[in-house]
Amino acid sequence: MTLRPLLAAFRSPVPGETRRALAAAWARVPVRLRTARQFLGRQYAGCGATIGAMPRCDFACRGCYLGATANRVPAASLDEVKQQLGRIRAWLGEGGNVQLTDGELTLRPEGELIALIRHARALGLVPMLMTHGDSFRRRAGLLERLMVDGGLTEVSLHIDTTQRGRRGYRDARREDELGPLRTEFAQLIRRARRLTGRRLEVATTVTVTRNNLEGVPAIMRWLVANADAFKMVSFQPVAPVGRTEAGLPGVSVEELWGAIAEGLYGDARAVARLIAHEGWLGHPACSRFVQGLVVRQLDAPPSFHPLLHPDDRRDRAAVGAWLTHFGGLTWRLDTPAVGLARLAGVLAAAPGLLLWQIAPLLLRYPARLDPRPWRLIARWFRGRARIEYLNIVSHHFMGRTELATATGRERLALCVFKAPVGDRLVSMCELNALGLRDQYYGGLREADRRTHAGS
Repeated sequence: MTLRPLLAAFRSPVPGETRRALAAAWARVPVRLRTARQFLGRQYAGCGATIGAMPRCDFACRGCYLGATANRVPAASLDEVKQQLGRIRAWLGEGGNVQLTDGELTLRPEGELIALIRHARALGLVPMLMTHGDSFRRRAGLLERLMVDGGLTEVSLHIDTTQRGRRGYRDARREDELGPLRTEFAQLIRRARRLTGRRLEVATTVTVTRNNLEGVPAIMRWLVANADAFKMVSFQPVAPVGRTEAGLPGVSVEELWGAIAEGLYGDARAVARLIAHEGWLGHPACSRFVQGLVVRQLDAPPSFHPLLHPDDRRDRAAVGAWLTHFGGLTWRLDTPAVGLARLAGVLAAAPGLLLWQIAPLLLRYPARLDPRPWRLIARWFRGRARIEYLNIVSHHFMGRTELATATGRERLALCVFKAPVGDRLVSMCELNALGLRDQYYGGLREADRRTHAGS
């Protein structure tokens, strides 16, 4: 390795282009939403997604956002998807998040999938592979090969009872019936990390309808018990888009977070205790999250403790100062050497901030995690207690009717989740609810027809 990346990380722990992307995102945030809870423009500029990378899927999910013709659409070429990644990189800057999605990408030839993951990382993006995960169950070693040969470090597994086609679970109707499947995936994740010696951050996606809302508490209890395997859950109430079943009943934000609170605290009425710690990425009607720490000790069940305390004046000042100096900072693409150089750059750039605000912030947490903080610290050092990170997210997509309202237009203007279509970055809600995805698919079919007609 040359000294250039080390010096760049030391001199600019947050690259200039990332700062510019954050500034552009912050300029879109209405003044009333510029609060201590807002992370758009302070830590993240948004999240990109591919389209057409593999429209086909071997599942038939009841809440599918794909169009009716998806399984008859040829995948976009590698060059086309790479161009999409380039446009996402220009939008988000170095360290930007991108979802490799649109159907089931593990149905694409393995070599091509590895090439896409490697290309995204080479551009300076952090790719997350979105998948139902069954390909990892059917094809031994696939996950490990994606990690070693492609450099995959993030994956999201969609697991819930709205899915149809899961091997061994075709008749599951209650979320607790999928407990053994989730455990199988947790073991698969732990094994892949152990065999490869590589980092792998894993999320799970859950489509929520009125039919499976009562299963959300069980999912939360399972996740708290397995926070070493899964670091994030994204609950997505069903929206009337794509080929979602007509009349599939949705749920409100309040109902969903009440069920989450029931799983964490044993009482849905404890939801106020939970949402007091929520953060936003863009419009709060679109996306909200509660980051937390799960404490596991031998003499107590695992417990979840929110990480963000926006109502605490000291926390608010410390987090605000950190984001002002280092918003957008990430080590997720760094080698160990570059990561150390970036850390040294942070220490050199703002030693007073770290000493007088960040250190006291960190020292407040043991007492928040345990009534006997020194006992917890001692147990943690001896390996008798574990502290794991868990992020609980809800994403709320819109259908055509909601998009046409004043609130829908406001949400669309602040959208953080977009895919490149031609020269435009298109909101995922607009893409799915207004037929733009099907229009794009039509272009793929026409290009494929011309190719075969000329051969």
